[in-house]
Amino acid sequence: MILAAGLGTRLRPITDTIPKALVEINGKTLLEHSIDHLKLFGVKEIIVNVHHFPDQIISFLKKKKNFGLAIEVSDERDQLLDTGGGFKKASPFFEGGEPFVIRNVDVLSNMDLGAMLSFHKKHKPVATLAVRNRETSRYMLFNERWELIGWTNVSTGEKKLSRKEYKRMYPLAFSGIQVLDPSIIPLITEEGRFSLIAMYLRLCRENRICAYTDNDSFWFDAGKREENS
Repeated sequence: MILAAGLGTRLRPITDTIPKALVEINGKTLLEHSIDHLKLFGVKEIIVNVHHFPDQIISFLKKKKNFGLAIEVSDERDQLLDTGGGFKKASPFFEGGEPFVIRNVDVLSNMDLGAMLSFHKKHKPVATLAVRNRETSRYMLFNERWELIGWTNVSTGEKKLSRKEYKRMYPLAFSGIQVLDPSIIPLITEEGRFSLIAMYLRLCRENRICAYTDNDSFWFDAGKREENS
């Protein structure tokens, strides 16, 4: 799944007239960059959620003949559901199948999804989150077994712990790419608009959500206009 429904507020005024997914980097839209990344590792079926200028994205995919893939659209034009709500709306697409990838449309990366999937299958958590050592204001917190236990915003001092506080917690920055097991779908109790991060922080109290540390591949947050100027 490619999360492409966001308003792209960090890219204004560019996104005042086009959706974030169709912003171009090096002559290629963010949506195409994301699709190419998934195709590189054998993904053949994709669902894209849309809200902001949805018809532009739908027309783009039609013009490109879905890049030769089976691509479906999850239409959120009536209500923007955030990352978690958007996933829940599209979740029937994933039921009863293999583990699947969810990625943010504004993440540029060549990370080895095959290696991440193998890690996920070996350790069998309900979700595996791609993380890295990079400077940010918000960090996921993991224990010594690299299981998610909380979240913190170092700028505001806010901290959310879903499990008991460990003697040592490891802060890592989320890369906007995750592998989920279909078994996570019945565990979703949230309704309406909610974030995947909020869902993970609830689920990790009783379920394993693991870190997959990737510091070597190319990774770039293309959702920040100041980084694209």
